[in-house]
Amino acid sequence: MNKRNARKFNLIRGIAAMGIALIVAFLLIFISADGATFGAKLNSSFAALRQMLISPILRKNGSFSLKNFCDVLAGMIPIMFTGLATCVMFSANQFNLGSEGGIMLGAFTASLIAVYVKIPGPLLPIVAIPAVLKAKLGVSEMVNSLMLNYIIMYFINYLMNAHLADTSKGITQTYPYQSNAAIPQMIDNGSRLSWGFVIALICCALIWVFMYRTRWGYSIRMAGMNTDFTKYSGLNVVLIIILSQVIGGFLAGMGGGIETLGRYTEYNWSALPGYGWTGITVAILAGNNPAYVPFAAFFMSYLTKGCTLMATNANVPAQLISIIQAVIFVFFAAKQFLAGYRQKLVVQSAREELAQKHASAEGGKK
Repeated sequence: MNKRNARKFNLIRGIAAMGIALIVAFLLIFISADGATFGAKLNSSFAALRQMLISPILRKNGSFSLKNFCDVLAGMIPIMFTGLATCVMFSANQFNLGSEGGIMLGAFTASLIAVYVKIPGPLLPIVAIPAVLKAKLGVSEMVNSLMLNYIIMYFINYLMNAHLADTSKGITQTYPYQSNAAIPQMIDNGSRLSWGFVIALICCALIWVFMYRTRWGYSIRMAGMNTDFTKYSGLNVVLIIILSQVIGGFLAGMGGGIETLGRYTEYNWSALPGYGWTGITVAILAGNNPAYVPFAAFFMSYLTKGCTLMATNANVPAQLISIIQAVIFVFFAAKQFLAGYRQKLVVQSAREELAQKHASAEGGKK
């Protein structure tokens, strides 16, 4: 399949998966909607669906809501970083789930620096650990990265409860950040949209250049497509795998630091934030292409904001966004989803190539 048809297939597949997810969401909304009759439940369902799909940008009177739109952009920041991290790791065919722990560790490390240190300090790319275990010992990176997330979470909770918490507060949190440690806000309207949004967009561009315009990025993608061929080409597959995990870990940690310094005044995360799991969905929607990560992140952040508004104003559980993510993931992971359409595009590409070769041959004879 040529590049044009491949992009066409990925786009249609993504739209189809999102459409099916929204249909499933509507059915679940209908089941949980208020109303004694079918018509009443249908009206309640459409009202709830409006809250989810339209309220993130428009008020009830139809006017544009800048605050809600900025909330959507602010929600994109952490999942752009975890989406980028997952794109890099998935490109190397490494199903690493460590972005969830990586972003938490990054937020915690940045918080300690913001509280106690006057100058920036280095961040350990902890997600590289699963890569070493996979490359050297053959341990499944999915299993050990998933376990590592909880090791990170409970270790941070131990440090917070035993040594670092501000005991004058009613909840477990650090002391306040130094005033100059905060990332400035882009718009002062209560949305917490910081300049971290611009940093995330710049990172998307830089990672795209790295993955598609550098030798190392090409090596990572080659290792993901065919590990044996990469090895026989004389490249160090172990180093390539570890490099992809280090970059992914650094991006996740960077996202955690920017998120906490741009949105909060102290660290109080006691559970995994969920941004790593959303980042997987973002990477899947983006087709592991960093250039599409902002669009996929906008879609997921928009739905998250919409579900929050729907839960507040229409009495529908906000957890619906998790179901939508799961449906999207299932249809993208299903190899047979739209397989017939993909086969048609493959045949079409082959015919186009044969036609071009025939035209070239005819031109050469003349």
